[in-house]
Amino acid sequence: MKMNEKTYLSIEEIISLPALSGTSISDNGKNVVFVKRTANWKDNKYRNHVWIYEKDKGPCYPLTTGNIVSTDPLWSPDSRNIAYLSPVGDGDNKKNQIFVKSIDGDSGVQITNENEGVSNFKWEPTGKGFYYVAQSKESEAIKKRKERYGDFHHVGKEYENNCLYYIEIEQVIQDDKFEYQNSVVYQLTDGKDFHIHEFDISNDGNKIVFMAAPSPNMEDYMNGELYILDIKAGELEKLNIDKLLGGSVCVSPEGSKICYSASIRERDYYKTHIQDSTLEIYDMNNGEVIQPLTDFDSTVIPLRWTAKGILIRWQNKTNYLIGLLSENGTVEMLSEKADSFIMEASITRDGNHLSYNKAMTNETFEIYLDNKKITNENSFFKGKLKSNREVISWQSSDGFEIEGVLSTPAEFDANKKYPLLVVIHGGPAWASFPIFSDCFNEKYPIEQFIEKGFIVLEPNYRGSSGYGNAFLKANYRKLGIANYDDVISGVDKLVDKGIADKDRVGVMGWSNGGNISAFCSTYSSRFKAISVGGGITNWSTHYVNTDIPYFIRMYLGNNPWNDPEIYAKTSPMTYIKSACTPTLIQHGERDARVPTPNAYELYQGLKDMEVDTELIIFKGMAYSPDQPGMNVAIMKQNLVWFSHYILGESMKDFRVL
Repeated sequence: MKMNEKTYLSIEEIISLPALSGTSISDNGKNVVFVKRTANWKDNKYRNHVWIYEKDKGPCYPLTTGNIVSTDPLWSPDSRNIAYLSPVGDGDNKKNQIFVKSIDGDSGVQITNENEGVSNFKWEPTGKGFYYVAQSKESEAIKKRKERYGDFHHVGKEYENNCLYYIEIEQVIQDDKFEYQNSVVYQLTDGKDFHIHEFDISNDGNKIVFMAAPSPNMEDYMNGELYILDIKAGELEKLNIDKLLGGSVCVSPEGSKICYSASIRERDYYKTHIQDSTLEIYDMNNGEVIQPLTDFDSTVIPLRWTAKGILIRWQNKTNYLIGLLSENGTVEMLSEKADSFIMEASITRDGNHLSYNKAMTNETFEIYLDNKKITNENSFFKGKLKSNREVISWQSSDGFEIEGVLSTPAEFDANKKYPLLVVIHGGPAWASFPIFSDCFNEKYPIEQFIEKGFIVLEPNYRGSSGYGNAFLKANYRKLGIANYDDVISGVDKLVDKGIADKDRVGVMGWSNGGNISAFCSTYSSRFKAISVGGGITNWSTHYVNTDIPYFIRMYLGNNPWNDPEIYAKTSPMTYIKSACTPTLIQHGERDARVPTPNAYELYQGLKDMEVDTELIIFKGMAYSPDQPGMNVAIMKQNLVWFSHYILGESMKDFRVL
């Protein structure tokens, strides 16, 4: 390489790209806080710190620094103080607690001391305290049982539910600094037979509305119910809503109406999750329910109910948009209709000011305040080559239209045939987007693939979100089979255009993308190399090992005992005797969603068929690595694997990665 010649981002640089999240705007509309995650290479850890932007002071600066990890920042109602979560404890037993820090720079003061930590919280509307969700206290009966017999658990019968608490704080001035002194902690729902997920508070502080499920079991999540807690009267009421509930909930400014996500309750669980999922508004005064939106798909969620309407966020193909919804169903757009992805948004109570986290096409995320960009993370690419990402479309074998993201080199030659790599997103109810973010592609180094000479296709196969409910459920009882057709038809599209070499194609993906990649490994001979990350390989055995068996029933329509044929038809292991493609298998040791038996079963099957394969188990890892060094290893292993089997490069350093 010539001196001063531009290069693409290295794998270490990709992982070092800061990730922004958790934006929150102060109610006076002047200031913003957000979370910036960076890689600390010395300690091999990711650090989350709260950053602040003050309109009257200029550039953003960190509110928390050093080894203090901090997330979920929220402004106090008077816009003077910031609360956030930060882990407290020894070793691996650290639990998130609420801290408060003033914008004047005082050190953070710990507010809560929950044994199992705080999962989410909100300021009391006057700023005198916090409502928060934490795990229920262990009962005296269980404590005595442990002392007498030892520790055991009745599966499916005993739960430690999330409960709602209130902590009152008194603000005093000592030595010209604000300090917080803990007062009484009130247990508002402890002992109740439900598990709280999301909640909101009326502006007058008199009512709390929350969504709760029968248990913390993932299968119960979509069986949520709405409850209203009258603070003064201490009365708890369950609303009679014949819908499946899940996601966020918000209360109207005057405290008389509730907006939430809902879908019809039916026996067929798959249809209940997908069909007719929309927003509803419930009137607490008369019990009437309206559906202000009828043509939005299931991705729409309410964020906050302001004086000007309900802030909502939804996906439209490869864009994520925000707008203000009125009760009559009209939506005032607050973002561009195309070429933008808004990760999060925060709005003032009066609806006049807005902050959000947005990435444009071919860019990474930035924080905005009232449409003014207040961060400059894309400067990270200065002096570097950058791939070009565009959305393309093609028809699958049955005529279904499929979109995908195509990444090509900076100096792309349309007359050249490139080796092609296919990167398949998880979900399946998710999508690939034409933006730069390692939170979407944290295992596959697309920029390094491009520098090696590949082009990369990321298909939004049927079942992906953002393309309407009909598309979302089009893979019902067709997992693997229809998805393979969607993938291979995209490959054929690029081959027919003359830009992809049909003899040099590889495929990879994680989770559900790993399942499709595993299907490609055993079902097809079209690929030169494959990487299966955290993938489902046998639906029947996976059904009894995963923490979400309902997910499988949702997509296959039954359990494996009643319909073994559909489980066999859609499982990669059914076709193991036809496997012939070198396959790398990567899996997190602690992945509860897709446990490791999936990886071992595919590995043993490929070995028995005498197919080149490597199995790598990442110690301590669940779905995603929490160490930047492990992220590097995952990416480099994939880079070496495909460079060897498709480009003919050496694998001599593979096992030291």
